[in-house]
Amino acid sequence: MAGNLRLAGHFVVAGDSLPWNVAPPSQAFAEALHGFEWLDDFAAAGDREARRVAQAWLMAWIDRYGKGSGPGWTADLTGRRQVRWITHALFLMSGLPRAETRRFYDALSRQAGMLARRWRRTSRGLPRFEALTGLIYSASTLTGLETQLRPALGGLARECAREIDGSGGIVARNPEELLEVFTLLTWVAEVLRETGRDPDPAVSTAIARIAPTLRSLRHADGGLVRMQGGARGVPGRLDQALLASGVRPARVRGLAMGYARLGDRRVSVIVDAAPPMTGPGSYNAHASTLALEMTSGRRPVIVSCGSGSRFGPDWRRAGRATSSHSTLAIAGYSSARLARGALNEDPLRQDLMDGPTEVEVQEQQMETAEGVALSHDGWRRTHGLLHLRALTLEQGGTLLRGEDGLAALTPKDRDTFDIVRARLPAKSLPYAIRFHLHPDVRAEIDLGGNAVSIAVAPGEVWVFRHGPGATLSLEKSVYLDAARLTPRATKQIVLSARLTGYGSAISWSLARPTGFLPAPDFDTDP
Repeated sequence: MAGNLRLAGHFVVAGDSLPWNVAPPSQAFAEALHGFEWLDDFAAAGDREARRVAQAWLMAWIDRYGKGSGPGWTADLTGRRQVRWITHALFLMSGLPRAETRRFYDALSRQAGMLARRWRRTSRGLPRFEALTGLIYSASTLTGLETQLRPALGGLARECAREIDGSGGIVARNPEELLEVFTLLTWVAEVLRETGRDPDPAVSTAIARIAPTLRSLRHADGGLVRMQGGARGVPGRLDQALLASGVRPARVRGLAMGYARLGDRRVSVIVDAAPPMTGPGSYNAHASTLALEMTSGRRPVIVSCGSGSRFGPDWRRAGRATSSHSTLAIAGYSSARLARGALNEDPLRQDLMDGPTEVEVQEQQMETAEGVALSHDGWRRTHGLLHLRALTLEQGGTLLRGEDGLAALTPKDRDTFDIVRARLPAKSLPYAIRFHLHPDVRAEIDLGGNAVSIAVAPGEVWVFRHGPGATLSLEKSVYLDAARLTPRATKQIVLSARLTGYGSAISWSLARPTGFLPAPDFDTDP
């Protein structure tokens, strides 16, 4: 309201000028502005001044763009905007002159007509869900648009059947995107109930499938795992959507959308245990196979660097690399690569290719521990090597043991590795196992260089140790947080080693003194 616009990772001072007079610093900023999600904040403030400013911005947008031209007229952004306008219609229209109310209704009608014509041409996935949600809101609440409801619901049912698999996942494997789709579906179900209609069975089925998957992808602190281009999610949105869904609390047995989970509500370890999306449309996918994240109580401990999409093409590309995740990486070579020639193309739409095709997962449930053994073949074609990772969470979540290794298993694999090794200095292949730390924890080398002490919270310290065959170091890292204007400095634990033969493995552990228990996170599970 004071003219300080913080959208899509940018901070712009508009002062007394309307936001539509500001030159957007990025396409993402323009989309956030024209999508009107910020209207939620005005409605949350709810006072007379908030209403006055929101009405002024709304009418200025209608004056400038309301005829259907200019930025913001893609079907997904129009659907997003339509949902906000209809949701907050009473807030927006209170005290509005009759002539401006008429213009508001005309703009709503024009946007609904555009959605009815163009939703089928919208990109599949989240954009099409946004367009259809906007059309369903329009057909459910605006006089004269009732005939659009049946085809819109039919389209949404087909999208649910096509985009959401039987386990409640989506092909992009982006947890935050799954949450956005889930939220839209719960909104559709709610607006249908409020207008006296029953939700389509396909929508209800999709909601029932997604809810337990999202619960499995939620860390002990309530945030989503930050993998495959996704962030932790808007605070409170996951709990609100789960509550609105009416689906009883449950988690997926086995993998949830290709992620393995160890732990309970006090300590959680989530592992990327499936191949990333590759090929056309994979411009948000990350080379993070077998990467892990760990949270203790309300405190993230081991993390991924995250998506750099809000910080420009260089950060975006860096965040997608294997070395930006808490896993093993061969020096200079990610487990999946950008499409050939992609560096010369649009840096925001670089597809991923040549990634793992086989990821083996074996979960183990023991009396006092739970574990998972994994492998992927992302380096088999290029180096003849498999990455093998074994994890066990023991002693009530106070001890995480791990082992990471590389192996050339077959004669063909060994021939490939011999060719690669012959070209390398010292005839050995350098690799590293990385553990990126959250910027709120404090880490320092301990025990004469043989361990790292990680202070997570007052009275809570974890100690990282490793077995023979690697060199331990504590190095700089970054935490790419979409809620911040710049990347945050942090640290990473690095185990450096060299592969000389056909196999090598490094063991490590992360332990917390058994006398400490972090505070519980939730009184109830929505």
